[in-house]
Order: sequence, then structure tokens, then C-alpha cells
Amino acid sequence: MTRNPLFASLAIGFLLAAVPAGSAAPNAAIPVLVELFTSEGCSSCPPADAFLRNLDSKQPVPGIQFIVLEEHVDYWDGDGWKDPFSSHELTLRQTEYAQRLHVAEPYTPEMVVNGAFEFVGNDGNRAAQAFEKAVTTPAMPIRISSAAVSGGTLHAHIDVDPADVKAEIWIALAIDHAESQVLRGENGGHYLEHVAVLKKLSQIGKLDKQRGFSKDITLKTIAQPSRLIAFLQEPGQGKIIGATMVAIQP
Repeated sequence: MTRNPLFASLAIGFLLAAVPAGSAAPNAAIPVLVELFTSEGCSSCPPADAFLRNLDSKQPVPGIQFIVLEEHVDYWDGDGWKDPFSSHELTLRQTEYAQRLHVAEPYTPEMVVNGAFEFVGNDGNRAAQAFEKAVTTPAMPIRISSAAVSGGTLHAHIDVDPADVKAEIWIALAIDHAESQVLRGENGGHYLEHVAVLKKLSQIGKLDKQRGFSKDITLKTIAQPSRLIAFLQEPGQGKIIGATMVAIQP
């Protein structure tokens, strides 16, 4: 897989300034799922990682609720530093996006917005365009309720109203905050910070247009603050048409 050098790193302030404030109605908090494919072995990734953290913490666009996931791929692990958060499953997820979105090869940092728009993860102008497009289609409501941790196990309930659409229901468990002192590779000597690091991802069912979807779930928790994200995605790893998130304490 090609690991492009990409563009020169851009200042985070410029990236946030490029996002069009007021691109959505101020009273309509539309959830937008932002996936960042990244790696601690990639020197172009830290600016994109920082951009994702700012989307998460500052929520800079009125009317949009940014729900973010940082997804660490494993194809950089042979270049001097094994990313402790990397997963081959996430490499496969990115590869499927590449095929569907007509990208020649997976690369880092790559940002995918609502499963429909992809671009270099530190390209503020492309991000702004993607965010504007993402809010043109109303999101379908998906709900997480009764989320509680007991004996190291997370219990929660996921439900979606009936709708005449084809969609899969996915859940993701992500670490709120992580950090690393990278010793080798392209980022050797650098201290890196991460947000919403994806640790577990699974499909829990499909939407029934007559009955909707309703299911109790259980997951082994992470021994640190985390977040549970549920989202609706069209089959074939298509567009994401609804998402929600709750905070989880161990």
C-alpha cells in the first residue's frame, strides 16, 4: 500500500477557520460521523489527529454534532514503530472505503465523513466542503439508553424506529483519550495525543422497515473513560445515515 507524503502540515487554526460556521441550522444538532484513518508511524498524521481532537472538543460548526473515531491502521507497523492502537480490522475497513469511494490505495491520514466523502485528513478546505454536504440529508434517529457498567461489563439498549431504508446497525467502543511517546520511526522522539481511539467495532443487526430495531447489548469495558457510539450504515459499508454517542465511565 502506498503511504503518501501528502501535503505539508497545516495549522489547526487554519483548518478550523476553513469550516463554514453556520453551515447548518443552529437549532438542528445533526450528528456527523468523522472517521480518521491514521498511524503513529506516519509523520503526516499528527496534524490530522489534532484536527480531529479539535472537532471533538470544540464542536466548531453550529448545528453539527461531530461524532469522531480515530482508527489506527497497521500497514505502517513495519517501519520502525508498531502503533499500539493499530488493528488489521481497521485496515480492512479503510480498504473497503477505498474501493467504494474510488481511491487508488489506502493512505494516511485519510478522513471519511459519514461514509460518503473522503479527503486528506489535514485538508481544511475539503473538510469544510464535506461538512456542508453531510448536513444536506437529515439523519435518522438512533438511540442508546440504559447504558451502565457492572462488573467490567457494559450493558446498553439500542433502538431505531421503523423506516423504509436498508441499513446495518453498528456499535463502536472507543477510548476517550490516549497518548504515546514514540521512540522510533517517522515520529520518533515525538509525544502524540489521540482522541476517540477505536478499540471494538461490531455489527449488531439490520434495520427492519416494519419493526425497526431494538436490542440489548453487552460489551467488555475498557479500564478508562471511553465512549459508546452507535450508527446506521447502508450495506456494503455505504453512507452513514444516523449516529449517536454516550460517555462511559469504567
